[in-house]
Amino acid sequence: MTLDLTDRRIITATQSGLPLVPRPYAQIAADLGLDEDEVCTRMRALQTSGIIRRIAVAPNHYALGMTANGMSVWDVDDTRIAELGQKIGDLDFVSHCYERPRALPDWPYNLFAMIHGTSREEVEALRAEVAAILGDACRGNDILYSTRILKKTGLRLRQKG
Repeated sequence: MTLDLTDRRIITATQSGLPLVPRPYAQIAADLGLDEDEVCTRMRALQTSGIIRRIAVAPNHYALGMTANGMSVWDVDDTRIAELGQKIGDLDFVSHCYERPRALPDWPYNLFAMIHGTSREEVEALRAEVAAILGDACRGNDILYSTRILKKTGLRLRQKG
């Protein structure tokens, strides 16, 4: 699917979130000078094509008391990473789960999972749950704790000049 100017305008209008009004798509349509049905149809097409992955609520985990956040990193057997990565990604306390290439010899980790908790002790207990799921397919792990938020948004399209 190729994005046209209208698709780009819709993405730009929604990339920071939907307006908090009773009919957000009608508001977006009005702001862009479009029909509400066209906005909805285009957003469904963007989602079907994979350009928009999902439309969902994204709570601020800090405001909810989830202030201990750690990116856990795991050295997982390559033959099992797809299966085990899916299991880890399905855990309620994991918000992001990725497979990444190793950077040997210094960085042996190929599975990354962001774990959220109310304290480091809770995150460590949750990390132990992940370790139990990975079992002997995991050869090592570490965790990198967040110390401050530098950016709290997803990808943003730039306006064409």
